[in-house]
Amino acid sequence: MGGKPFGKALGDSLGGSGRERARRRGQGQLEAQVLAALHRAPGPATAAWVQEHLGGDLAYTTVMTILSRLHAKRAVSRERSGRAYVWTPAADEAGLAALRMRRVLDGEPDRDAVLTSFVSALSEHDEQLLRALLDRATDATDDNVTAAGAGPGPGPTAPGHDHDRRDHHGHHDRHDHHDRRDPSDEAHGG
Repeated sequence: MGGKPFGKALGDSLGGSGRERARRRGQGQLEAQVLAALHRAPGPATAAWVQEHLGGDLAYTTVMTILSRLHAKRAVSRERSGRAYVWTPAADEAGLAALRMRRVLDGEPDRDAVLTSFVSALSEHDEQLLRALLDRATDATDDNVTAAGAGPGPGPTAPGHDHDRRDHHGHHDRHDHHDRRDPSDEAHGG
């Protein structure tokens, strides 16, 4: 291929310094910039408005592609306004990062191994924060189930487990507030 790296050859053939700069930015960075622009908008915004407020160095079609990808990820919503769409952010940058993390996790065949590796690598502060968030989510689920008039289930099913219910994905969830559960427990009926 003539000695040029593929990315360099591709950038040279496209011309346009603005497009070249945009191409050097990663997809995640572009998505974050588009979301930030939408958050600064006084209301629902068109792709042309987003393009203008990003400095105009992205092609309109690039902005539309990014908005469409964000829409597919449910990070933005859109509605018709004449012949165009107007876009509204449904997630902030943290929400977008969480969507990307979820997409990576969904693409892995062994979710338990991935989650185990992730949790074991957390700092003590992050682990405490994650535990608090999980406890809060569990408490909110308990409140919603009780408000709907149904109990949390038949009661404890194994020593050390104080709840037996399904998580928000319908997966069997046994939650213990005191111990870190081994992901292989469920595979062994625990």
